[in-house]
Amino acid sequence: MRMLASAVLIMEVFIMGFAMLLAKDNHGSAAIIAGAVIALLMLLTPGLLKKRIGWIVGSLLQISMIGYAVVVPSMAIVGLIFGGLWIAAIVVGRKGEAARAALMASKTPNP
Repeated sequence: MRMLASAVLIMEVFIMGFAMLLAKDNHGSAAIIAGAVIALLMLLTPGLLKKRIGWIVGSLLQISMIGYAVVVPSMAIVGLIFGGLWIAAIVVGRKGEAARAALMASKTPNP
């Protein structure tokens, strides 16, 4: 669960970098700073995914990435794609953790 979510967040750092390159010609420094803050938070959030706050911050970052479509319109599509990957990381990860817990429970010897 954390591995896939971390990969999504790190890939989004690169996407935000490219979006800032697109935004630099048509928008002011506020748009670049906002994109840099989002990218920096996406870079730092995988370290927080061990706790619930990391998942909350990651979800808020997904929303902010879609919201960056105000600056770069193509970010709406890219943000929706990565939002879907984020949801898939949560759903698939929970199923995987449940399967792993069941496997570990069956391997423990009963006295």
